[in-house]
Amino acid sequence: MSQSIRATVQPFDTFNGQQIYRFSLVNAHGVTVSALSLGATLYEILLPSGDNLVLNYHHSADYLANPFYVCMGIGRTGGRIGNGEFPMNGKTIHVPVNEGTTTLHGGPHGFNSQIWDGEISTKNGEPEIIFRHLQKSSEDGFPGDLDAEIHYQLSDNDVVRISFVGRSNADTVFNPTLHTYFNLGNNETIKQHTLQINSTKHLAFDDKKVPTGELIEVADTPFDFQKATTLGTAIAGMQDTEEKGFDDLFKVVPDDNNRIATLADPVSGRSVDILSKRNGLVVFTANSFTHDNMNFKRSNGTGQAYEGVALEAQTLPDATKHTGFGNIVLTAGDTAINTIGYRLHY
Repeated sequence: MSQSIRATVQPFDTFNGQQIYRFSLVNAHGVTVSALSLGATLYEILLPSGDNLVLNYHHSADYLANPFYVCMGIGRTGGRIGNGEFPMNGKTIHVPVNEGTTTLHGGPHGFNSQIWDGEISTKNGEPEIIFRHLQKSSEDGFPGDLDAEIHYQLSDNDVVRISFVGRSNADTVFNPTLHTYFNLGNNETIKQHTLQINSTKHLAFDDKKVPTGELIEVADTPFDFQKATTLGTAIAGMQDTEEKGFDDLFKVVPDDNNRIATLADPVSGRSVDILSKRNGLVVFTANSFTHDNMNFKRSNGTGQAYEGVALEAQTLPDATKHTGFGNIVLTAGDTAINTIGYRLHY
């Protein structure tokens, strides 16, 4: 059987004196998925028309020049760990903080900050991108040395799959995600997009955006995306909040096809189904984006609020503190695999 997916590797640029590479997969329809070795970052989902469905930058250094984790790999744990500590195996584990008293997205030396070893490999007769990194406990402060892999796959039915594989030599926590910002159309913001989420509850946060453990019903609030809702309308309902938009976590229930949400752009007719077996979805409407350091390729340096929407599939964060949030403990010697999928319609 001949391969229908084509794969390429090209130098992208350098970061801190190290070569950064762009790895690309192209399917039979001409859809291209590219990822960078810095942060195992999703660089582009290009349609045959040449339009990119995700936000990206001209230079790799731009990705670490602001606090927004644009389309970067996130780990060991997505979301916030309150006070930089969590219970595991009857002990309190302390990890480095990077947002006041909080550990965000794996801390100051998380997956996004690493330069990964990348290669093109073959699975089921088709090429895939594999990034590998040994995340040492001495480096990020979490228990155990974690052998981490991030796999990118593209199919001829226009599904992008990103799989996170973790193995540790000591018990640790593993709750990775991809911080993907979508803008499916050619408009300056995502306010005309619609979003549907399989969710009846969202998480309550304290004043540091750390989960309290409480779940809040979404019905009759701006958080109700059970039916497809225009993001501009939902954002308008959040203007009396400090954030003036969403930076929130929804408890989701995957359907029979593991779909947890659908983002659509009625103007272009494009949509993406978010696929995940896990119980959480972060929705961040880029409320705090500004012109500074938002030199996205699509807007030619005129970055602004609501330019994209981040949809991050994961297990509910800070899960070892809250019953019912899910199991994120990775036992020494075991292998964990978490997969996120994007089914494209265009």
